[in-house]
This record gives sequence, structure tokens and C-alpha cells, in this order.
Amino acid sequence: MESTFRLRRSIVAAMLLALTLVLGRFFLIPIPWTHGNVNLCDAGVFIAAMLLGPGAGTIVGGFGGMFLDLISGFPQDALFSFAAHGLEGFISGWIYKKYGNTTWGKWTAIVAGTIIMIAIYFICNTVMYHVITGFLSLGSNFIQGMIGGIVALIVIRQLKKHHVE
Repeated sequence: MESTFRLRRSIVAAMLLALTLVLGRFFLIPIPWTHGNVNLCDAGVFIAAMLLGPGAGTIVGGFGGMFLDLISGFPQDALFSFAAHGLEGFISGWIYKKYGNTTWGKWTAIVAGTIIMIAIYFICNTVMYHVITGFLSLGSNFIQGMIGGIVALIVIRQLKKHHVE
């Protein structure tokens, strides 16, 4: 019985990784001044972290972010994205697991994950381009994280309403 449960969780995590890639690739707005884009990959990261926990959030976030960069023409950012979105998934999943039964806990998980992602991309853009590029990326990355969090909360509410966990 336990192995069936683990298999089902692994399949759901793989499907969420695929969803993260689709959301990140097809719902994006290029931001030329940061050498990147705003996309919806964070929605998949937050959904995985909140439904399956910090481990799945780390895997879906890390590999989702890295694969998106590799297929989108940003291979120089791939390792930074692995770290940024992997830690985003871990932190948000950990906080959600502890405090997600409250509205405050849900939003804390999203904001904390987004702040981690923003900080890593700030470092990435500062090191690879210029500190000004790092500062210019703060707003677009914040918007990306928060929109992803809002989408995730809507999806999770609907899934829980229909007893899908």
C-alpha cells in the first residue's frame, strides 16, 4: 500500500513538472532589460510544494526552472534557476506544511518562496550582467512569484474542494 502511495505521488510530481514547463514556456512576457522573462512557472512550483511538500517543491522547482532555461535559450542561467526555483519550492513547501492551514501561513509560504527566488536572481543578474540589471529584475521577479502564488492558491482550493490531494 505504501509503495502505491509513493508511486502516485511520484506520478503527480512528474505531471506537475511537465505543467511547470508548459506554464513557463507558453505563458511568458520577455523582459529585455533583465535578459529574461516573466512566466507562470512559479504556479507549478507552488502547487507542487503545497500539495506534495518541500521535497517535491524542490524537485519540480529546481528541474522546472533549469529545463525552462535550457529550452528557452538561456543556458547561462540554468544553474541559477535550478537554485532559485528549487529553494523557492523547498521554502514554500516547508512553510506551507507547518502553517498552511491558515491564510497567513499560505501567504507567508508564497512570499518567502518568492523572496528567495528574487534574491538568487538578483545575485545572478548582478554577477552575470551588472548590478543595475540585478535591481531591474526585482520588480518583474516579484510580480512573477506573486502571480504564480495566486494561481497556485486558486488551483489548490479547487483541488481540495474536489478532494484531490
